[in-house]
Amino acid sequence: MSIRVGILGATGAVGQRLVQLLDPHPDFEIAALTASESSVGRSYREAAKWGLDVPIPDSVAEMTVGATDTDEIPNDVPLLFSSLPSSVGAAVEPGLAEAGYVVSSNSSNARMAADVPLVIPEVNADHVDLIEVQRDERGWDGALLKNPNCSTITMVPTLAALDQFGLERVHVATLQAVSGAGYSGVSSMEILDNAIPHIGGEEEKMEEESRKLLGGFDGAELDLHGMAVSASCNRIATLDGHLENVWAGTAEDVTAEAAAEAMTDYPSADLPSSPAPLIHAFDDPDRPQPRLDRMLGDGMAVSAGGFRETTEGVQYNCLSHNTLRGAAGASVLNGELLAREGYL
Repeated sequence: MSIRVGILGATGAVGQRLVQLLDPHPDFEIAALTASESSVGRSYREAAKWGLDVPIPDSVAEMTVGATDTDEIPNDVPLLFSSLPSSVGAAVEPGLAEAGYVVSSNSSNARMAADVPLVIPEVNADHVDLIEVQRDERGWDGALLKNPNCSTITMVPTLAALDQFGLERVHVATLQAVSGAGYSGVSSMEILDNAIPHIGGEEEKMEEESRKLLGGFDGAELDLHGMAVSASCNRIATLDGHLENVWAGTAEDVTAEAAAEAMTDYPSADLPSSPAPLIHAFDDPDRPQPRLDRMLGDGMAVSAGGFRETTEGVQYNCLSHNTLRGAAGASVLNGELLAREGYL
């Protein structure tokens, strides 16, 4: 029997991707859609300025959009996928978890809270059990689970593959697609014939979240990974796909070949949305590229290439689709993990 789910912030860019991924999902059934006050009471077809290159699913198009409120969301919808703006998420997600809903959230609020699991299932699935601590401390019947920032999601699986060599320091420079800022986030006059060498708050998210994701969890508390991370984040005129240049310093010397092999061998998760292989390692020095490689694994894979040895450690480039693997797909993966581990 399918699990009934809701989508919070369903009309936005990530919300539309959630609709796209959840409508055909083998285990989930879309039963509730919420959005801002201007959309409440309208059909989803009317409320969503649909921006994807596939049609709005017929099963969802005529659903009525509701308010993001515990009184408005049906009680028989145990799992909510949140793509709310962080300020809205901070205001409403705790109340939903307290009311008994389990929230798999892409919003940035509370990602670094000590009792909120921040999870990429292929990397740190065991961190989901931090929910037990969360429920004990907060008295919630529901739960709040986060996926990380879209640029962090691209890099961290590759770092997880290298952690066997003793990660000590990481430097990363990103070239991030405009879709990461949402439909109205970057104007054409800003980005055409240009690159913007700053994305507010992005560097800090990468530096903090990667250490939490690769940290250790003993069943009671989580320790951050000891590596030092520094990031520089840049917006470029690519529609989808975050490309990142990474320098990873390790305790053991790592050859380019060993790094590529470690990523190729890194396992996927036994979940419907986890691709196999998880990481595509290219021999070509000019791969990965956003236009060519962002849809590997139906947009859920990470790709890497350009491996070489430097004085700063092994250097490589990595890429993933920022609204699929990096946002909506990450939340769906976490929902699958919650279902498998019995948290719904």
